[in-house]
Amino acid sequence: MITAIVLVQTEVDKINEVAEAIVKLDGVSEVYSITGDHDLLVMVRVRHHDHLADVIPARLNKIPGVVHTDTHIAFRTYSRHDLEAVFSLGLPE
Repeated sequence: MITAIVLVQTEVDKINEVAEAIVKLDGVSEVYSITGDHDLLVMVRVRHHDHLADVIPARLNKIPGVVHTDTHIAFRTYSRHDLEAVFSLGLPE
């Protein structure tokens, strides 16, 4: 699984509409409204690296109200939830 974190700047009055449109895209798992230089943080998860092009430049960037995106690709995922699953023996607590 390939994970991309996309920081999105939107037109000020379109944050909600853009977020609602983005979350409907295949490959998008979550959209967060955030503080700082960007308005939204988008988690994109796809099976193949080339599918990122189908999600981000082909569809996400073309949503009306999107001004700029900044994409970061994750190398590894560290998650308490994932670690608990790995070390779980499946025994009742």
